[in-house]
Amino acid sequence: MPALSVLDLATVGSGSTAASALADTTRLAVEAERLGYDRLWVAEHHGMPAVASSAPAVLIAHLAAATKTIRVGSGGVMLPNHSPLVVAEQFGTLEALHPGRIDLGLGRAPGTDQLTARALRRNSGSGPDTFPEDVVELIRYLADADDPAAHPTAVPGRGYLPEVWLLGSSLYSAQLAGLLGLPFAFAYHFNPGPLDAALDTYRTTFRPGVFAAPHTMVAVTVLCAPTEQEARWLAGSSALGVLQLRTGRLGPLPTPEEAAAYHFSEGERALVEQTLATHVIGDPETVRTGLVALTRRTEADELMISTRVHSYQDRLRSLELVAALGLDDRRATPAA
Repeated sequence: MPALSVLDLATVGSGSTAASALADTTRLAVEAERLGYDRLWVAEHHGMPAVASSAPAVLIAHLAAATKTIRVGSGGVMLPNHSPLVVAEQFGTLEALHPGRIDLGLGRAPGTDQLTARALRRNSGSGPDTFPEDVVELIRYLADADDPAAHPTAVPGRGYLPEVWLLGSSLYSAQLAGLLGLPFAFAYHFNPGPLDAALDTYRTTFRPGVFAAPHTMVAVTVLCAPTEQEARWLAGSSALGVLQLRTGRLGPLPTPEEAAAYHFSEGERALVEQTLATHVIGDPETVRTGLVALTRRTEADELMISTRVHSYQDRLRSLELVAALGLDDRRATPAA
C-alpha cells in the first residue's frame, strides 16, 4: 500500500478567520506527524475567502518550526506567479533551515482568476507558456553543481535542493515531469478525468533525472467519520463550497447546517454530485475500500489526503481514522 500524506489549504470556515485557519493548520501538522503521515503540503491560492494558504513559503517555515520529522512543502507553488530565482532563494532557505524535510511542489496554473494573476505577476515575463523553462531554471539555481561562472546565483540556493515535484491535472505536466525525471503528483481531487492517461504518460516518458525511477502521488479528497450518515452530513460543507466556487460566489467554507438549509436546483445538484462522485466519503470500512481500489487502479506510490470540512476537530478525526486503517507506506529513494 502507498505512503499517506496530507494536503491542507488552511481552510477558513464560515464564522472563522484567516488567523484561526492558520493556527488550525499548524495544529494539524503536529497531529499529522504524530499519526505517522509522511508529508503535509499547503497550496497556493489567491483571492479565495475560504483559503488562507496564499503564501506557502511563509507558512511552510512556520509549520517546519512547529514539527520535527514530517516533511512539509508546497502543493504547490504556482510558478507562473513568481520569478524562479525568488522561489529558489525561498526554498533554498527553507532547506538550509530544515534539511531533508522540505518539498517544493510546482504547479503551472495561476491558482486564482486572471485579474488577480495579472496583479501577482505585474511586469514578469513568466507565465504558463514558459513553465518548462522556468522549472529547469529553478532547479539549476538549487542544484549541487559548483559553477563559479554561473550568474545569477541563488543564496541560499545552490546545494540546498529540496525534493522537487511537478503537480498537474492534465497530460502536460505529466509528460514534463517524466522528461525531467521528477516525481509527479496528480490532482485527482479536483480533475479526476485524465488520471489514468496522465499517469501512463508520465511513466512512459520518464527518463532518470532527480529520481532514478518514476514516483507517483495521487491527491484525493477523503472524509472519514464513524458512520456513513455523519460523513455525508459533514460533506455538505464541501458540496456547497464547490458550488460557490464554480458559480463565482466565493466565501468561507459553509457549515454543514448552512449546506443542509441550502435549496439546490436540479442543475446545481447534478454539478455537485458529479464533483463528489470521485471523493472517498464514508465510515472507515468504506474509506478503506475506496483507497485500496484507487491504489490498485493507479499503482500510486503515495496518496495525499485532502479533507475539506468546516470543523478542525472533524478534519483531525478523519485523519485519525484514516491513519488507523493500517495502510502501510512505501518510500522511493532519489537517484544518487
